[in-house]
Amino acid sequence: MTQNIKYVIKYKLDGEQRFDFAVMPDNSEEQARLALQQIHGDDVAKISDIKVSKAL
Repeated sequence: MTQNIKYVIKYKLDGEQRFDFAVMPDNSEEQARLALQQIHGDDVAKISDIKVSKAL
């Protein structure tokens, strides 16, 4: 059984600093991109500087 943990994803969208929370199995950039794609759809191509950390 995979345990999902809540993470905070810090990133830039069109140069604007943003953050979102996501429940993911690990803190990889790939998982973060998948979560951000669900949130932003096609705008995920404009996302850069992704940093993932465990939410408190």
